Amino acid sequence: MVNTMKKLSIILVAVLGIFAFSSCEDFLDMKPTNQLESSEAIKTAADAEVFMAGVMTRLSSSNLYGLNLFLYGDTKGGDLTIFSQGRGSDALYSFNHQPSSGSYSGFWTTSYNLLLQVNNLIANIQTLESDPNNSEDFGNMKGQAYTIRALVYFNLVRIYGLPYTQYNPSSDLGVPNVLEVLDASAQPGRATVAENYAQILSDLEEGAKSITKTVSTSTNGYPTYWANRAIAASVYQTMGNHAKALEMAEEVINSGKYSLYSNDEWVDSWSKQFGDESIFELYMLVNENALTTGSIGAYYSRIHHYSSKVGGYFAASDYWLERMNEDPDDVRWGVMAYDENSESYDDEEFAGKGDRLGCSYKYFGGVDMPGDGKDDCAACNVKVIRLSEMYLIAAESALATGNASKAAEYLNAIRKRSPNLEPATAETVTVEMILNEKSKEFFQEGLRYFDRLRHGEKIEFNDEIMGIDCPHRDKIIDTKSYHKIVLPISTDELNSNPTLRTQQNPGYPAYVG
Repeated sequence: MVNTMKKLSIILVAVLGIFAFSSCEDFLDMKPTNQLESSEAIKTAADAEVFMAGVMTRLSSSNLYGLNLFLYGDTKGGDLTIFSQGRGSDALYSFNHQPSSGSYSGFWTTSYNLLLQVNNLIANIQTLESDPNNSEDFGNMKGQAYTIRALVYFNLVRIYGLPYTQYNPSSDLGVPNVLEVLDASAQPGRATVAENYAQILSDLEEGAKSITKTVSTSTNGYPTYWANRAIAASVYQTMGNHAKALEMAEEVINSGKYSLYSNDEWVDSWSKQFGDESIFELYMLVNENALTTGSIGAYYSRIHHYSSKVGGYFAASDYWLERMNEDPDDVRWGVMAYDENSESYDDEEFAGKGDRLGCSYKYFGGVDMPGDGKDDCAACNVKVIRLSEMYLIAAESALATGNASKAAEYLNAIRKRSPNLEPATAETVTVEMILNEKSKEFFQEGLRYFDRLRHGEKIEFNDEIMGIDCPHRDKIIDTKSYHKIVLPISTDELNSNPTLRTQQNPGYPAYVG
């Protein structure tokens, strides 16, 4: 797989040269892709595979799964805190967002550049499949393209559109549904949240028709049918359709393609690539998208650890640590290390405040930073979807549909990682128990904030740990009323596309040209 990815990476340079994609360009300002002779670049299934490799590389960029998607889902959910402002990305934690500053517009631009690639691939495959002289099989690549398009839109609508279950998806605005190659003069407006979700589900079903069900070294790093169904489970749960979420999650669980780690295996699993629980994992290449001091691992490690340039950006909040402290033998302590607010820390400024295991080393492969087999421990693969998420989706969905016994069974499969806690029963299982377990299992994996949004929870932040002043939000925010639970559309986008100027998210300043 490594050699294959390296070969594809080399070829990809030439392909992307042809298409001249630039992450700093607005997607609406770029040359229309139908002028770039993409049909000359995609003629065979092998060409499509190379093109898909480019899509996967962009998906793992720092603006998406390489870093910022995880930070977005973690820093806003209450499980993290900061020890000092100004070290990096603390605007996410403090909700310091405006159209002209702190908008994190990279989510938008990188996603739409990626979607431009995906739409190009889909269009070319459709053309080639309609050619009676074509004998190539494009089915898997087409299925992958639709699946990735659904995933990208799912992330976009959750970042820019109000929560489906708490607001009014039929009238709330989401993001533009761009599904084809655009003309250079195109200025699409925002679709509704409901329209976005309908397209996401349509893409997932279209992708499921042809994407491979094979799980092997040949599919490592790419979505399969099972990743498609896992994404669908999360989408349906986000929409409050618990019956469909349970159906999708159970299809993955019962497939026999994946298995949960035992307690003895869980910690070491972070130093392994494409393990038994990994449903969708992105390959990170050293010196290409490892990001070194800008990696996920670096942002969640202790200050000046791994590198003197690591700033000690984020650590566990007291609230998360209280949850974990219910069981000192929880196996998930095995990837946690002390933070700068600990007696163990060797800087006098932070000493004497108690041992505090607030830093996660999942994305360095473990507390000893072994990595996952590459030369740089910061190049650990990104685990986008793990089997344990399907168990917890199934648990919550089963409970919501009235099957408390099944909910307890699915929850206990993960809860056993805290061996001293009493197993849940049909009489004791609650949504709170399931969400708390998910918080512990997926600490710093980008899920917490979205769970709290779909439940309309109030979120409390641990600002007082170092006396952090956050004037841009209160210590407790109400996700049912606070306008900054979604990002603003950046001023650059509004300047580029007049259609969006009257479609800014509520509560943010109106466009001024």
